[in-house]
Parts: sequence; C-alpha cells; structure tokens
Amino acid sequence: MQAVSLPRRAVAVRAEGGVNPEIRKAEEKVVDSVVVAELSKPVTAYCRCWRSGTFPLCDGSHMKHNKATGDNVGPLLLKK
Repeated sequence: MQAVSLPRRAVAVRAEGGVNPEIRKAEEKVVDSVVVAELSKPVTAYCRCWRSGTFPLCDGSHMKHNKATGDNVGPLLLKK
C-alpha cells in the first residue's frame, strides 16, 4: 500500500457582525482566565476572535474587531 499526499487547503472563517452574539454582553470585553500550574510563562493569551495574525495566540486584533462591530470578544488567558 502506498501513502497518498492530499493537497492542503486553507479555510477562512468569517463571522458576520460579532463573534460573540450573546455571551455576557453587559461586559465591555469578555476575558476568561484559567489557572494551569504547568505553564512555562506566567500568562499566555489565546485568541478567541479568529482575527489574530499569530493565531492561536492573541495579538490584540480583537480591539480593532470590537471597535468595528460593537462586539466584546477578548482573549482566553492561561495563567500559571
């Protein structure tokens, strides 16, 4: 049996309007933290807006997205 290499395809995910349509909308920005003792860094921010240039890590792109759409999505913070 011979292995077959399939072509890789990029998939773009776009949400019309906001990424966060209903969760904690009374908050200016939704940010959650999780404590993980085994982390090598004190804090690591992960993207939840799907717009980060360093995805899966957060690069602050949610700020521009939130301003343009009125959304309130923020990063997931993993803390040591």
